[in-house]
Amino acid sequence: MTYKLKFDRKAKKVFDKLGEPVKSQFKAKLREVLSYPHVEGSALRGKLSGCYKLKLRSSGYRLVYKVEDGELTVLVLAIGKREKSKLT
Repeated sequence: MTYKLKFDRKAKKVFDKLGEPVKSQFKAKLREVLSYPHVEGSALRGKLSGCYKLKLRSSGYRLVYKVEDGELTVLVLAIGKREKSKLT
């Protein structure tokens, strides 16, 4: 069963501004997610419980998505680089 892909408006703006190599990597990973959206190791906890993440280690980008099983949809909520907390 294949899911459909949807973007939150802000996430789509960020995605459109990404460089082509990063977009291509996310597209490849998202194709896999549309076939198997519930990946145990990618599930988030806390405030983002019920969401999943994709990581591009080479570029440092992350993508957060939510699976809507009733509509067979994967909704991309956010894309960005994870900031390391600064110690003072």
